[in-house]
Amino acid sequence: MDIATPVGIGVGMAVIVAANVMEGGNPASLLNVPAMMLVFGTTILISMAGGTMADFKHSIGALKTAFTGGVQPAGAVVPQVVSLAEKARREGLLALEDMVRDMEDPFLVKGVTMAVDGTDPDEVRDILEAEVAAMRKADKQAAKFFADAGAYAPTIGIIGTVMGLVHVLENLAQPEELGHLIAAAFIATLWGVMSANVIWLPIASRLKRLSELEAARMDLIIEGIAAIQAGSNPRVIAQKLTSLLPAEQQPTAEAA
Repeated sequence: MDIATPVGIGVGMAVIVAANVMEGGNPASLLNVPAMMLVFGTTILISMAGGTMADFKHSIGALKTAFTGGVQPAGAVVPQVVSLAEKARREGLLALEDMVRDMEDPFLVKGVTMAVDGTDPDEVRDILEAEVAAMRKADKQAAKFFADAGAYAPTIGIIGTVMGLVHVLENLAQPEELGHLIAAAFIATLWGVMSANVIWLPIASRLKRLSELEAARMDLIIEGIAAIQAGSNPRVIAQKLTSLLPAEQQPTAEAA
């Protein structure tokens, strides 16, 4: 579990509240229910309107991934692939069938199973790359939903503020109420801008990053399986896969 998103958003909101208190503000004054309902409710609904119900359900499901999900480092795959290559080189591809039962990575299991079954290397690569492309499309749509929400929220906040100012103009005959009404009107803009930059856009960026990391790990597996099918030397496979890793992961992979 990677807690970067919940910590970042949670602490970010806490800093905003602390700054408000330090300036003499009352945090309770920010909790304007009608303004929050307008901003959050309308933002989610119009973001949903830009896609399909299936897209919406997938995007809501991706929230759990954004807040609690993590991706296994691509470097952790290298020792597994090298171990498979060593066994395949000593005993043949069919010997890998026993190792598949102990694997937890479904993508690696799928690739190794196809290799053991004698599937043509080009077909194995095509099938696995198609799966990676499908995953990227689904993740891109989920990230787009929250990026759209980040774009809509400030405008929805402005709409709420305009509505509030109209209400202010309707009560000009009551000067003692104007200060409270004007402050309440601008709460909608505050929540629109704050939700976009503290919640929606960070979630979109998080989903994009997780997708990139997962795709990189899957691409590494594809290259490893192709090398195993080609009968490459395990040491060469290790060097090849390690060279594909980000610089910060290479020492760990080499040590493993």
